[in-house]
Amino acid sequence: MSGPLVTPKLVVRGADDAIEFYRAVLGARPRSRYAMGGAVVLASLDLPRGSGLQVKEADETDPAPPEGGGGVVLDVLTEDPDAVMGLALDHGAVEVFPVADQPYGARQGRFRDPFGHQWIVGTPVAMTDEEVQAALDAWSRHT
Repeated sequence: MSGPLVTPKLVVRGADDAIEFYRAVLGARPRSRYAMGGAVVLASLDLPRGSGLQVKEADETDPAPPEGGGGVVLDVLTEDPDAVMGLALDHGAVEVFPVADQPYGARQGRFRDPFGHQWIVGTPVAMTDEEVQAALDAWSRHT
């Protein structure tokens, strides 16, 4: 192993429901699931394109995010953010902002899943760093 590998672990209320949501919306495939006293303490999910995600039931040590979400936003790159957003909304997510073409060359939107986690779904940014900064500078002058 060379260098760290980061895998998000999402703390949720209703781990089995969360696993099903991530399967339906993101194409996650459950790899392992461990429970103690009826509560999921670790479920590992494989995501398309080789990444992974873990889920665990909230408890006294690991609380779920507050209403409205916590301080982490997960970013999903996809060829069809509109389809992913549609699936998320069909499965109980709440739209934070709709999928739209952004001034920095990506098509993005944001949703909050039923477990309090926020996700940006979008295409890759299609500009150089300098072009992105110039687009953001121009956008800020008009808002």
